[in-house]
Amino acid sequence: MMDEIEAKYYVRDLPAVEGKITVEGGTLLNARIHETNLRFDTPNEDLSRQYRMLRLRKAHTVTITYKGTASVQDGVSQRQEIETEMGDFEVAKSLLEALGYQVTRIYEKYRTEYLLDGLTIALDELPYGNFVEIEGAGAEKIRQIAARLELDPAVNIPANYLMLLDRLNKNRNLTLRDLTFENLNGLTITPEDLDVIPAD
Repeated sequence: MMDEIEAKYYVRDLPAVEGKITVEGGTLLNARIHETNLRFDTPNEDLSRQYRMLRLRKAHTVTITYKGTASVQDGVSQRQEIETEMGDFEVAKSLLEALGYQVTRIYEKYRTEYLLDGLTIALDELPYGNFVEIEGAGAEKIRQIAARLELDPAVNIPANYLMLLDRLNKNRNLTLRDLTFENLNGLTITPEDLDVIPAD
């Protein structure tokens, strides 16, 4: 159990950012992989209404994660995070459903992870664009790493990926529940559609 401290940035040129990570001495933690994420909630969506999250993820490993209500301080997001590995994705899904939770939303992405000066940097490819997440101890260190990667620390995004999908739905008059590559296939999405500013 620990606090998650991170900042997220929308970027136009993800390969360029990856190149800068390498130049700065970053090392590969996890190679690029497709992630499937299931969001769980009660039938009344009690967790969502309290801005809490229960997630089951399948990537290099299968993990269950709880995240508490986030607060934004010094330009980064901070919240309680409890995470543990599970052996089998379908068994974990059945466990959560047996406890009364149900899948409310699905989102997917491709993620590559690096380590740089003790901070984890995730390069995320979403159906509506590319993002960089920098996670570690302390807002100042996160801002320093962002600056070294030539990302503007002032335009970090406090919203999560499903919140950005909700913005897209509103701005483009869509009704998408799940953030999947299939759902957004053929759509051209701009930063304005997501109400974000490129950091690079």
